[in-house]
Amino acid sequence: MKTTFKTTLLSLTSLLLASPVFAATQRADHSGLLVWLFLGFCGLIVVAQLVPAVLVMFGIVKAVASPKEVSGKA
Repeated sequence: MKTTFKTTLLSLTSLLLASPVFAATQRADHSGLLVWLFLGFCGLIVVAQLVPAVLVMFGIVKAVASPKEVSGKA
């Protein structure tokens, strides 16, 4: 019984002492709607520039992979 009481008391004490650590891990950036809209707009710009780049890369791969035309002139 005495060991259980000691263990419980030690557990509660350590939990109370560690609680400020748990509180410090919460986010406190207070980002508003305008911040998220700005970040979304930046992401939209990145995606809009990636689409043509991917299309160009597919065109290059297609041109390299296609068979060469042989001209009849010697």
